Amino acid sequence: MIASEKQIQLSSSFPVYVDGKKLEGDLVIPEGATQLVLFSHGSGSSRKSIRNKYVAEQLQNKNIATYLVDLLSVQEDVFIANRFNINLLTERLSDIVLALKINDETKNLSFGLFGASTGAASAFRVAEKYPQYIKAVVSRGGRTDLSIEAARKVKAPTLMIVGELDHDVLFLNKRVFEQMNCVRRLEIIPDAGHLFEEQGTLEEVTFLASSWFEKYLK
Repeated sequence: MIASEKQIQLSSSFPVYVDGKKLEGDLVIPEGATQLVLFSHGSGSSRKSIRNKYVAEQLQNKNIATYLVDLLSVQEDVFIANRFNINLLTERLSDIVLALKINDETKNLSFGLFGASTGAASAFRVAEKYPQYIKAVVSRGGRTDLSIEAARKVKAPTLMIVGELDHDVLFLNKRVFEQMNCVRRLEIIPDAGHLFEEQGTLEEVTFLASSWFEKYLK
């Protein structure tokens, strides 16, 4: 259930312009929120992802602001290779963090990142690049192995959530987890696959993520 109108201080389309390109985003700030979670989507996904929208709505109910944003413009998303260009996506996510840090509505909020699939790789790199801004990270089924060098340097408390049945990604996450030096936790969701489509598994992801952000985004 999305937060009600009374709870919402600001709910709007909030595009970011990078190198002349318009990146569409949806910003929701509950009244009195002091925390903001920025979503980094996986390949082929967007701000309209049903799973990430569900997680965002539950965070809003916890009085946490959310920003769902497309890291590629409409024209760029036509080219499949761009969806797997971690360097490009990291640059975009970095620019978005900086844009939010000078925006009057968001600059004083405590920032966290929620990365899904390949989006987690960009989230880790941005967390390593801007430790002064990023205070917590959550990865859902993340390809964290694509940013292992950055993962070793991440300082923000990091939660990695992986499905028990997502064997390859679970193996890769365990390897990355062992090499990290920050406060960290690996949660394995029983009977869950990569997309957490099994009954109750996405709810478990949301509970774990919101608890992590509530604890560390202070």
